[in-house]
Amino acid sequence: MLISHVDSGSSDPAFAAIEEALQTGCAELKCQRVAALSTPAVSADDPPEVRAGNLTPGRPPRPVLVHPSRVARRRLNSVQGRVALVHAVAHIEFNAINLALDAAWRFRGMPPGYYDDWLRVARDEARHFGWLRQRLLDMGSDYGELEAHNGLWEAAVKTAADPLVRMALVPRVLEARGLDVTPGMINRLARSGDHETVAILERILEEEVCHVEIGSRWYHYLCAQRELDADALFPRLLDEYMQVRPRGPFNFPARRAAGFTPAELDWLRQSD
Repeated sequence: MLISHVDSGSSDPAFAAIEEALQTGCAELKCQRVAALSTPAVSADDPPEVRAGNLTPGRPPRPVLVHPSRVARRRLNSVQGRVALVHAVAHIEFNAINLALDAAWRFRGMPPGYYDDWLRVARDEARHFGWLRQRLLDMGSDYGELEAHNGLWEAAVKTAADPLVRMALVPRVLEARGLDVTPGMINRLARSGDHETVAILERILEEEVCHVEIGSRWYHYLCAQRELDADALFPRLLDEYMQVRPRGPFNFPARRAAGFTPAELDWLRQSD
């Protein structure tokens, strides 16, 4: 299917509001604007288009972005170590707000449910960010006080040309990784006695399964629309865009609930 790439302008006020939220740098104001967004009025007759707009979303001046190897990693048996972990997850959730907004703003000509889904994800991610930022404040820190990296958003840039590639590789690879690693974080935090952070991560994990399922559903929708074999295409997209296979251990029950097919789960088992 041919997808046209057009300039970023839009006469639809709902799309303009999504773009404004995406470009807002203040974290608190971004979350407020996300909460007020409404679904754009779209038609089944709208042609598929990709908006070729700004690929640098609004973010606060801090945290300072560094190479992933320079991001602080500390043991969870100290307050500083737990702060570093919560800060890292808060940064992921902040980026996830922008990713959801970009998915709703950039890719046009999708059914109305697509925009409902991604604005719902943006609202969920904003709520998750708020929980984690409050937890940082309770621990004597704040979002931005530690360094972070930009890997999640770099994946958005790589997948900006095609909604099928975005659906395959951002929710179903990068965000699905959270389904795999969060149970381990919860267990380690529970052993350290940080039950407040455990409660937050348990709520986030439950909702992130739904977010990955949304990516799976629209990935399979686009594959069916283009008459492509979704199971066969997924590994090829990983090789082309990521040059790496997912690493285990995998949370197979969560991935199954998030829309991974039996063939995909078998492929992951072979990678584990």
